[in-house]
Amino acid sequence: MSCAGAQFAALVSVQLFYLLMLSFILQRVFQAVIVMISVAFISFLLFQFVGDPVVFLLGQDATPEQIRELRADLGLDKSFVVQFWNFLANAVRGEFGLSLRQGAKVSRLIAERLPATLELAGIAALLALVLGIPMGVYAALRRGTFLSQVFMTVSLLGVSLPTFLVGILLILLFAVGLGWFPSFGRGDVVQVGWWSSGLLTPKGWHHIVLPAITLAVFQLTLIMRLVRAEMLEVLRTDYVKFARARGLSNRSIHFGHALKNTLVPVITITGLQLGSLIAFAIITETVFQWPGMGLLFIQAVTFADIPVMAAYLCLTALIFVVINLVVDLLYFAVDPRLRVGKSGGH
Repeated sequence: MSCAGAQFAALVSVQLFYLLMLSFILQRVFQAVIVMISVAFISFLLFQFVGDPVVFLLGQDATPEQIRELRADLGLDKSFVVQFWNFLANAVRGEFGLSLRQGAKVSRLIAERLPATLELAGIAALLALVLGIPMGVYAALRRGTFLSQVFMTVSLLGVSLPTFLVGILLILLFAVGLGWFPSFGRGDVVQVGWWSSGLLTPKGWHHIVLPAITLAVFQLTLIMRLVRAEMLEVLRTDYVKFARARGLSNRSIHFGHALKNTLVPVITITGLQLGSLIAFAIITETVFQWPGMGLLFIQAVTFADIPVMAAYLCLTALIFVVINLVVDLLYFAVDPRLRVGKSGGH
């Protein structure tokens, strides 16, 4: 093949890749829109079947005139379709009305609590990755050793114990018994624009240690066991055997070939688990009275605060959809088999 022909083939290959990527993105975005509309519809149904918000706002002593006036102001006197369309339009703008319990805008309450939850989930995810991947690699390469057995035992406990029990045990040991860490609250925070951060103060870091460990335990053990299983599987493949036959060092084989291919499925699991950390931080935030979205949701359930519950449901779904889209794109870029499948083998 001539140089011009090779350049043309390379150009066609690049253009095909971008076309496939664009098609993949459009397909995933369409699916994400369908998911968000479905979640918004479920959230809207909460308003229809879980009490009357007018009664919650005005109380039992309200007059019929007051009830009719407020229903008109809230748009509750319109048809079901019109109400859902208005709800959907407001949800796109991030507006979910007023909290029935606190009488404040739900968007403001979410904005106040969101930084605490994201910081907690971010630190927990970082702990799970930084510790889980090396522990999984070690357990795979040094299986049978004492430390490897310790890792597997700890991972079994981490997967088996419920999150609230892990949190209570950590509080009893490190807060009540040793007095090293506080057992509740977020500590001092610094306001950076609309974002309130506890990671910029010593007390903020002091308060986040136990909740982050509690939230990270299950994810850490899951990642460790996944990396170990994938690593053992990859080490048995033919190309690893060929690499050994070529005389490559164990370090090059383990970290240049095996670990690289091991991380492909880990990307998917890690992305989905990051969404789970944000969505299911409810238990950890309740145990440690962490002022995040999870604690706000629990309080909303207790008082049947439907607008807050609907906003939390929509925001959680949006986080999952965005993370899943990013993971799919990373997976598409990392794994060439997906591109081959999309192109029909061309």
